Amino acid sequence: MRAVVTRVISAGVECGGVELGKIETGFLVLLAVKSTDTPVHAELLARKICQMRVFGDENGKMNLSLADVSGSLLVVSQFTLYASCKKGRRPDFFAAAGPQTAIPLYEHFIALCRGQGFNTQTGAFGADMRVHSVNDGPVTIILDTDDL
Repeated sequence: MRAVVTRVISAGVECGGVELGKIETGFLVLLAVKSTDTPVHAELLARKICQMRVFGDENGKMNLSLADVSGSLLVVSQFTLYASCKKGRRPDFFAAAGPQTAIPLYEHFIALCRGQGFNTQTGAFGADMRVHSVNDGPVTIILDTDDL
């Protein structure tokens, strides 16, 4: 699995003019599932994201976790994170999982975050969405379970 995690002051997602999810302080997580991913990958990534210490403490040092700041997550599916631009001018997405694999793992990841006690909002899997965020820092971290 691959995630782009952005520390935000606020973030939201809408589809067809309808607000699907909205958070204040926390993480906007753009999440992609690879065709070879398993529930273990979702567990590893959820634990890593929910425990990351990237919020500033009283000295401005990135030392606080999502729990320490009572933060939330907005998780949005983003299969294009597995784009390959090796050939030609149009990317291919062959590494990305199809819906039959991706949806259950996306939902498992969300359930894991919620299970850790975090308010976790979502977009609509596979939909054409509008995502907006007010980035904090900015702090943006790319995580890939192949590297963890």
